[in-house]
Amino acid sequence: MFFKLNAFFPGRAYKGLPYLLFLAAAISPLGASSQEGPQMTLERVKLSAGMHLIDAQVAVTPAQREMGLMFRKDMPQHEGMIFVFEQPTKQCFWMKNTVLPLTAAFVADDGTIVNTADMKPQTTDSHCSAQPVRYVLEMNKGWFVKKGIKAGSKLSGSLFEAKR
Repeated sequence: MFFKLNAFFPGRAYKGLPYLLFLAAAISPLGASSQEGPQMTLERVKLSAGMHLIDAQVAVTPAQREMGLMFRKDMPQHEGMIFVFEQPTKQCFWMKNTVLPLTAAFVADDGTIVNTADMKPQTTDSHCSAQPVRYVLEMNKGWFVKKGIKAGSKLSGSLFEAKR
């Protein structure tokens, strides 16, 4: 079977599966994640919220931030993921392909929680920071409320010390 790929190779005909695979790779969106399972090997950082310790995976690259906690089926109560951005801007998060109910804390450079948002799994509803922030910490839904942590509370750890 021959495939005429005039859009990519004007005037040439190509044969076989290798060319179809090449075509699929060539037209897939740039930056699209090919990972179908959860990110489990990201670097980690220790954070604290008062006396409560947090073991957070650090999502710092665009690909890591895009994947986030997608496809995770469970997460221990003391664990979370902190998203680190290059500069403070209004951050908006959604829960596409995320099956865990999560709460996002939008965090200023000094570790102050600006606002939190409970997020429903498997939705594309936007949950945004009330002001520009550099960090977003996702924890299991209800973690912040159970610990009495809310807007105005401060997180501490090496990430925030470097920005002071």
